[in-house]
Amino acid sequence: MTRYLVFGLISMTLLLGSISGTSVTVAFPIIMASFNTTLVIAGWVLSVNQLVGTIAMPVTGKASDIFGRKSVFIVSLSLFTLGSLLCALAPNIETLIFFRAIQALGMGGLMPASSGIVADYFPNSRQQMIGLFTSIFPIGQIIGPNLGGWLVGSFGWRMVFWINIPLGIAVLVASAWLLRKEPRKEMSLDLAGTGLLSGSLFALMTGLSVIGSQQMGMPKLLIALLFAASIGFMVLFVLRERKVKNPVIDMAMMTKKPFLAANIYNFLYGACVLGIVSLVPLYGVSIYSLSTFQSGFILTPRSVGMILMSTVTSISLVRWGYRWPMLFGTIATLVSLLLLGFEFSGTNIAGIHLSNMVLLFGFLSLLGLGMGTAAPAANNACIELMPDHVATIIGIRGMFRQCGGAVGIAVATLVLHSAKNMASGFRVVFFGSALLMVLSIPCIFLMPRSCLVSPDGQTSG
Repeated sequence: MTRYLVFGLISMTLLLGSISGTSVTVAFPIIMASFNTTLVIAGWVLSVNQLVGTIAMPVTGKASDIFGRKSVFIVSLSLFTLGSLLCALAPNIETLIFFRAIQALGMGGLMPASSGIVADYFPNSRQQMIGLFTSIFPIGQIIGPNLGGWLVGSFGWRMVFWINIPLGIAVLVASAWLLRKEPRKEMSLDLAGTGLLSGSLFALMTGLSVIGSQQMGMPKLLIALLFAASIGFMVLFVLRERKVKNPVIDMAMMTKKPFLAANIYNFLYGACVLGIVSLVPLYGVSIYSLSTFQSGFILTPRSVGMILMSTVTSISLVRWGYRWPMLFGTIATLVSLLLLGFEFSGTNIAGIHLSNMVLLFGFLSLLGLGMGTAAPAANNACIELMPDHVATIIGIRGMFRQCGGAVGIAVATLVLHSAKNMASGFRVVFFGSALLMVLSIPCIFLMPRSCLVSPDGQTSG
């Protein structure tokens, strides 16, 4: 019974984080107006969340495997709750951005630690349970915008942060009581390696954020220096990790075919899906003349499709394995991207007229079904090859997805900025994303069919 209470606790924590992220997006225009600041500065309220969260994932994943899941989970949740409190009290935009970084540091650490906790409590069904609890995010993506809109309209933008505090404290108390404490392993976290990795990701994500937020007034030399610094830090990081006894990221593991294929797939998935989806509301407004409300509402069928198929796929992973759900989900996703690339002006099927809104609902429903089928399998692929390092693997995987999403947004923004019109720009974005999804398919066949551990301790696949 205890382990199911733990599962519910972990799921509620991730739901809280998902709702928080989407509700802040809704509150963003009011925040910008409240502080009377520019879009370039205020944009960092959103950008810093992705930037710091991406840095936190691989580092806290490794820390969770060393210091124990409970300790890292509680520290991460404490930072998220403290960050929310400070954001609610922020007197100006600069402090709000800094406090959002604290909040994001906590949120970024929750996913790897949570995955490790679920794997520890459900050793014989970790595939299904990890898949199920990660499907919580699309639920938050439905609740968040609606709850955020109501909170902002009724109580002001600070309430989207205040609401996290009592919920965060309640989960903290329950976590301290329910979660079992694991002994610390006889190893230490490579602080120098952590600094180099963080520096590389910070420079990369900052450069991409500048491009993705259309801050084209920034000097090109500065952007080039950020990317050069990212490469330099990464080279130093790799050289160090090859030598130290307990690396942040095991380079030998990273270069093994299954893990390499899984990370490449997740990077492309992030670039083609997570990054591009954020531009769908703009697509609806600029191409199909939807209202602001309609442009936000068209994302709902994607979330519903993700919830439905994530649940079905997670439950069936042991029977289906990993390859077929990833293949089906990838094909469904690329077909939906191709359909989005064509510009329709309503259509008639069997004498029934389908409006643009209905067509977009259909395309995005297919996208959600594809994402919901592929994501649980992609999350779990190769985990069973190293079951003692679940948190580290999930942290690295999250890092690749988030970096892919940032690259996708940056490239798509450049394409739209340089295109002769929005329609041709979005056509290139969607068709190009579909092509990348095709290129990701070989990665699926380089990963094991499944990662079921046989009685003799060997891994099938």
